[in-house]
Amino acid sequence: MNFDDAFERLIGHEGGYVWHEKDPGGETNWGISKRSYPDVDIKNLTIDGAKAIYRKDYWTPIKGDQMPFEVAFEVFDAAVNHGCNRAILFMQEALGVQQDGLIGKITLATAQAINPDKFKMRFNSARLYFYTTLSTWPSFGKGWARRVASNLKVSP
Repeated sequence: MNFDDAFERLIGHEGGYVWHEKDPGGETNWGISKRSYPDVDIKNLTIDGAKAIYRKDYWTPIKGDQMPFEVAFEVFDAAVNHGCNRAILFMQEALGVQQDGLIGKITLATAQAINPDKFKMRFNSARLYFYTTLSTWPSFGKGWARRVASNLKVSP
């Protein structure tokens, strides 16, 4: 499995154009927010445009092509929601390696060796806990929890 597979799975969590008053990201399309991409015409962003952003700004920085797909997908999905650095920290916590926010040889080797189901449980428990600490949990928590639950039950 590769980026195209990960993108197809991820985009099922993202919708079309939305501008929710309680979303600090502002207007969003395909999961791409105006806050993160102020120079992008969010309302008219195509799915191909979103895919290019996801590859360049999320998949490549998390080194998705260098990890087992199930590990890479979880980290990719979290990077889209939380940013790459936080997703990498969740990954390192789940792997039991030093949490430095950098994907180096030790992190990659441990990601290759871990049981994917064990990783998914550890990773998503850290992710769910983090969600509950956010001030926007009352508005968006149900959707976030559903996203994680969906990731936990999907197999490649």
